[in-house]
Amino acid sequence: METLDLKKLIKFYPDRISREMLADKPEMRIALMCLEPGQELKPHKAPMRLLMYCVEGKGIVTVGDEDIEVDEKTCILCEPMVPHGFRAKDSRLVVMAVVTPVD
Repeated sequence: METLDLKKLIKFYPDRISREMLADKPEMRIALMCLEPGQELKPHKAPMRLLMYCVEGKGIVTVGDEDIEVDEKTCILCEPMVPHGFRAKDSRLVVMAVVTPVD
């Protein structure tokens, strides 16, 4: 068993997105991304299933052609090869992304 204290892992950089790999296993990858206002992870595709969980703050998550406003404890699922990304609007944004391979 492994316990992760997200509060201790959250960190921000003024010039780039903070990306911390929390787990990198064949069956699951977990990343924590911290964005200052105005920072963005541009939409991209991946051949895996994805769960994006807003840990802290507010922002916009893009899935396909849809922009979804998120705040703390919002969870969004994304199917493989669907463009996805997110951006911090007026406040900091912390997103935990969980990626699993397709069967």
